[in-house]
Amino acid sequence: MITDRRNFLLSSAAGAAISQAAPPQATLPKVKLGKYELSRLIIGANPFYGYSHFNRIFDSHMREWCTQEKVCEVLRQCELSGINTWQFSEHERSLPDIQRHRELGGKLQFIVLSGKRLETEPGMIAEVAKMQPIGIVHHGGVTDTCFRKGQMSKVQDFLKRVRQSGVMVGMSTHTPAVIEYVEERNWDIDFYMTAVYCVTRPADEIRKMLAGELPLGELYLDADPARMFRVVRQTKKTCLAFKILAAGRRCGSASELDRAFQFAYDSIKPQDCVIVGMYPRYSDQVKDNTDRVRRILKA
Repeated sequence: MITDRRNFLLSSAAGAAISQAAPPQATLPKVKLGKYELSRLIIGANPFYGYSHFNRIFDSHMREWCTQEKVCEVLRQCELSGINTWQFSEHERSLPDIQRHRELGGKLQFIVLSGKRLETEPGMIAEVAKMQPIGIVHHGGVTDTCFRKGQMSKVQDFLKRVRQSGVMVGMSTHTPAVIEYVEERNWDIDFYMTAVYCVTRPADEIRKMLAGELPLGELYLDADPARMFRVVRQTKKTCLAFKILAAGRRCGSASELDRAFQFAYDSIKPQDCVIVGMYPRYSDQVKDNTDRVRRILKA
């Protein structure tokens, strides 16, 4: 009985904290994409499933905290804070998590980035489409590999299957030249996901840039965002810009976060959005980021 009462009080306190941090009336500016309205800040999913882009230890640290219960709590707070869309990769956890979010009364829209099953298993695209995502997106790393190998027909075949499923068609990439290639050929695409840091450069290209050397881990170049934003502004299609914080490398202070968000919104089109993954284990990143975006877009 004492334990039950204690759990009830803890649960009530947690609910009150979320309500105070994110009042139900909170809103964010939205843009139209087909029949949908997307908040200009979209919640990403890499931290939820342990894709830290740092090392295995940090991956495990994220996965240990991000249980389904915790993910649903964060999604609820996102919704209360004005975010109305979640973008995630097809993953053993992600589809059950969006189902659980809905069972708990959540209303977030979602966008699915392809995983191996979506790309290789016949019928999987149609199954995911039945869940009514906004769209299904071809994975950026796979897109970039196909581009380098001259196999963009594989990407196009995937996109055609998405179109046949009845949901919107998206393509992700880390490489500005891919957008230029697709735009020149007028592919049947509704929107792009555009990584502002190119983390898919092949080793031989990096060696040429670094006089034969290779970095230990992923390479993040400070001039990359400007290169991607240039092609984002050139296309008429909606772009969802991601990795604006260089996978956590631009989070050293509140002012550094302000500059990264400001640069992103200043550099994209008014119809575009930003995707940011959040790991609110030690601070209220949802409130901080939604407050930041409201302030930037209001200004």
